[in-house]
Amino acid sequence: MLREYKTIQEVVGPLMLVKDVEGVTYDELGEIILPSGEKRLCKVLEVNGADALVQLFEASTGINLKESSVRFLGHGTELAVAPDMLGRVFDGMGRPADDGPDLIPEKMMDINGLPMNPAARDYPAEFIQTGVSAIDGLNTLVRGQKLPIFSGSGLPHANLAAQIARQAKVVGTDAPFAVVFAAIGITHEEAEFFADDFRKTGALDRTVMFMNLANDPAVERIATPRMALTAAEYLAFDLGMHVLVILTDITNYAEALREVSAAKKEVPGRRGYPGYLYTDLATMYERAGRKKGYDGSITMIPILTMPEDDKTHPIPDLTGYITEGQIILSRDLYRKGIMPPIDVLPSLSRLKDKGIGRGKTREDHADTMNQLFAAYAKGKENLELVAILGESALSDVDLMYAKFSQEFEKVYVSQGYTKDRTIEETLDTGWELLRMLPKSELKRIRDEYIERYY
Repeated sequence: MLREYKTIQEVVGPLMLVKDVEGVTYDELGEIILPSGEKRLCKVLEVNGADALVQLFEASTGINLKESSVRFLGHGTELAVAPDMLGRVFDGMGRPADDGPDLIPEKMMDINGLPMNPAARDYPAEFIQTGVSAIDGLNTLVRGQKLPIFSGSGLPHANLAAQIARQAKVVGTDAPFAVVFAAIGITHEEAEFFADDFRKTGALDRTVMFMNLANDPAVERIATPRMALTAAEYLAFDLGMHVLVILTDITNYAEALREVSAAKKEVPGRRGYPGYLYTDLATMYERAGRKKGYDGSITMIPILTMPEDDKTHPIPDLTGYITEGQIILSRDLYRKGIMPPIDVLPSLSRLKDKGIGRGKTREDHADTMNQLFAAYAKGKENLELVAILGESALSDVDLMYAKFSQEFEKVYVSQGYTKDRTIEETLDTGWELLRMLPKSELKRIRDEYIERYY
């Protein structure tokens, strides 16, 4: 029988102090029972002797210190999991939000998960096709990888996230594939956009969605990505599926962490974020990967908006340390009408060479990728020279490169949000562009491939 405490000392904003408690542990869930019989959830943030500091999941209005009581549940936040999760929409705390019935849980899982033993990790190796050329061709996503998208406020990362969730697949295998999509601190408008897009295109059938809205409590926002990752771990390691986890927007998550940290009066670190931001993000990101002896895997695409488009801001900075690369969206390309506005030069996938080549994509992939990068970079430099010195100052070949870079953005990068290109189409598009340059300029491609594809 769970004991009820009528020893609420004070309530300050989202925090509440309960005196004279026994056997209560950090992160344990509790229920506040109001005089009316209404129940509200809370979570233990701090235990100091016989005092417990708890954070409310909902508003503190209507809590009467004398008449209300608290009951601690003896476990942390848990998620009910079952195969029927696919095709369902949940709120940030894992409760159904799609007017469907409650899940009949196969089991309850702690949302903090179990860290993966480094010795049990398997190396990411297989290619995941997103259907987006700028990612597949040049910054390839590999099964088991963590590849974040760095965006700016107002840039169309939501469209790109929906496109990847809709189109992603592991090529060359019949293994079941699922998407776990967590929206963190988004507006009602964005929530409608994602829900409608997934329903219309039928992508919802293989997707588990978690929706945390901007007006939901901050402490719920901290739980949402962990709910998503717990669902992913169940699908991947219990049901043997390949799971792609998309988390948008990690910036909202970090802001919620800062809010809770400030409420606890912790000493702030860089820009007011808590000093443990790195550790906290790592406990989430490191749940992605492949395990030896298991068929399933978790691949992760966290999306974050960089405040003031600043790559050195703590959130993108720390994310870049923990993950294997980044896809960067560019405001300049967005203004030019390039959709999606992926800036391929500063973008990077550190594992791309593990997922490409003969038997995975095509034997010419690595060579064409290097050549496209080099030609695009040279073309952009030449365009800047044209702007300063005029066209007459450049040689014919330099002008060809300048034209190449413009065509590359229009044809290769700008494919819209509905076109799903296979890896063969992406590679063939690359060759079409390379034909704009003389054969003698293709110094990074082996002769046999030039003969076969040029």
